[in-house]
Amino acid sequence: MHKRTLRERLIGSPLETHRLSSEKLDTPRALAALSPDALSSIAYANQEIFLGLITAGAAGLAYAFPISLAIVGLLIILAFSYAQTIHAYPQGGGSYTVASENLGALPGLITGAALLLDYVLTAAVSLTAGVAALTSAFPELGTHRVIISLVMLLLITLLNLRGIRETGTLMAIPVYLFIGMYALVIGAGLLRVIIEGPGGYDVTLASRPALTSVTLGLVLHTFASGCTALTGVEAISNAVSVFKPPESTRAVRALRSLALLMTLLFLGTIGVIQLIAPMPVGDETILSALTHKLFGSGGMYYGVQISTLLILLVAANTSFTGFPRVASILAHDGYLPRQLTILGDRLVFSNGMLLLSSLAAVLIILFHGDTHALIPLFAVGVFLAFTLSQAGMVVHWIKDGGPGWRMKSVINGLGATATGLAFVVIAVSKFLDGAWVIAVLMLLLYGGFRVIHRHYEGIASELTIHGLHHAIKPSPALRLVLPIPGVHRGVIYALRYAHTLTADVTAVYVEIDPAETDKVRRRWAQWGEGVPLAIVPSPYRSLINPFLAYLDELDKDADDGQLATVLLPEFIPGRWWENLLHNQTAWLIKLALLYRRRRFGKVRPIIDFPFHLRH
Repeated sequence: MHKRTLRERLIGSPLETHRLSSEKLDTPRALAALSPDALSSIAYANQEIFLGLITAGAAGLAYAFPISLAIVGLLIILAFSYAQTIHAYPQGGGSYTVASENLGALPGLITGAALLLDYVLTAAVSLTAGVAALTSAFPELGTHRVIISLVMLLLITLLNLRGIRETGTLMAIPVYLFIGMYALVIGAGLLRVIIEGPGGYDVTLASRPALTSVTLGLVLHTFASGCTALTGVEAISNAVSVFKPPESTRAVRALRSLALLMTLLFLGTIGVIQLIAPMPVGDETILSALTHKLFGSGGMYYGVQISTLLILLVAANTSFTGFPRVASILAHDGYLPRQLTILGDRLVFSNGMLLLSSLAAVLIILFHGDTHALIPLFAVGVFLAFTLSQAGMVVHWIKDGGPGWRMKSVINGLGATATGLAFVVIAVSKFLDGAWVIAVLMLLLYGGFRVIHRHYEGIASELTIHGLHHAIKPSPALRLVLPIPGVHRGVIYALRYAHTLTADVTAVYVEIDPAETDKVRRRWAQWGEGVPLAIVPSPYRSLINPFLAYLDELDKDADDGQLATVLLPEFIPGRWWENLLHNQTAWLIKLALLYRRRRFGKVRPIIDFPFHLRH
C-alpha cells in the first residue's frame, strides 16, 4: 500500500494528465471560483467611499449613491465588452492576449504587467479586508492582523494547490452564503426604512464638523477609490478554459450573473447605508456599523461578519486562478521563466500559485496588514488593462470583420473610452497616495520581461539545429582527465569506466599534503592499471586553481585542438545530511568547470561518475 507523503496529505495525490478535462467546472462552481474578488469588493469599496466622503460631513456622504451609480454604469459597460472578448477569444488569456495580438508587444506587456500586479494586490487587499471584518467583530484581535492574514494566505494557497475542481466546490459555500446574508441585510434595511422611515447623516453627524467642503477633486478621488469594486470583473475572460463545454457560452452566462449580483449588492448596500445612516465606532467598518444598527450584537451580526470574512478570504482565489494563467501565457511567449508554464501534480499551475502567494505575503508584511494603506495601489493597473484590452478588441473587429463588426466595435470602443477616462481619474487622484509605486513597478516588470525574452531568444539562436550539418566536423579521439582525491573503490570504478570510452586516460592528483603523495603514488602503481598519474603541486593548499591550470597546459600541448574531457568520480552518501561531513571536492571542481567560460574557443565536456554509498 502506498504511504502518502506530507505533500500528498496537504494537496492530494498526483492526477494523470488525461483527467484535465474532468477538472473543468460547470457555471455555478466556476462563478463561485471566479467571482469572489468582484463580489467581495463591496466590502472595501463601500469603506473607501465612506472614508473619502465623510471628511465633508453629511454633505459629502450625500454623493455616495450618485458615485455608486457611476461605478455600476462602468460595470455594465465592462460586462458587455468582456462578453464580446470571451466569444472572440474562447481559449482565454483575457486582456494580455487581446492587447498583444491587436496592439503589439509593448501594449501587451504593459497589460500583462498591470494584470499581474493587480492580482497580487487583489490577494493582499482581500485578505487584509477580511481580517478587518474579523477585527470589527473581535477588536482584541486587531494587534495580530498581520499573522492572521498570513495564516489565511497559507490556507488559501494549500486549497488552490489541491486543484480547481476541489477549489470551485469549496468556494461555492462562502460565496453563496455571502450573497444570502447581504440579501438579508439589504432586505432588513429596506423593511426598516418602510416601517420607521429613513434616517440621515445630518442628525448623525450634527456634533462632528466637516473637515473640508465638497469639491470636484473630493468626488473624483472618492470615485477612484470606489472603482476598486470593479477589480476582478475580467477574471472570467482570463479563465474561459476552466469552464465545461461549451466554454464561451458558460463563461458569458457567468459574467452576466456576476454583473447582476454586483449591481444588486453594491447599490443595495450603498442605498441602505444612505437611508439608515450608521456610524462606525473606532476601527469598525461601515458594513459592520450597518449590520450593528440593523441587528444589534447578536448572532445575525456575527453571521454577516463571518460571511464577509469568508468571501474576502476566498476572494484571493480569483488571483490564484488568474495570476498563474496569465503568468503561464507570458512564460509561454518567453517573457517569464518557463517553469511557470508547467502544470503541477494536481493539474494546476502550482509554480505560479506559489509565486503569487510569496508576493502577496510580502505586501501584507510591508503594509502591516492595513487595507486602507494598500487601496491607493489598487485599481490603477486593472483599469489600464481594461482600457488596452477594449482598444485591442476594437482593432480586432476592424481587422477581422464578420457579422455585426461595426456594432461590436462601438461597444468595445465605448468600453475603452469609459475605462480610459476612469483610468485617468484614478491615476491622477491616486498618484501621490501611492499610484506612482504601481507605475514604477510596471516599468520594472516591463524591463524584466524584455531581459528574459532576450535571454530566451539568445539561447534559441545558439541551440537551433538550422544549418547544423554544415558546422559538424568529425570529432577527434577522446582524451580523459581523471582527478583523484586519493585511491579508493569509487576512483577504481571510475577508472574502469574511463577505459570503456578511450585508452587516452590521465589521472591527476593535486598535492595539498606532501606527506600523502608517496602513499597515493604507491597505491596508484598497484591499482592504476598502467594509467599515468600526474602530481600537481599546490604550495598554497588550493585544489581548484592548480587543477584548472594543469588542464589549460594540457590543452595547449594537444595536437588535435580538442579540450580534454574531465571524468569526475563522486561518492554519494546514503543520507542527505551526511554530505555536510565531507569536503565535496568533486562538486567544487564541477562547479568551477560548469561556470568557467569557453577556453581556447571551445567548451570542455564533463562526465560525472557517481558512486552511491550505503552509509
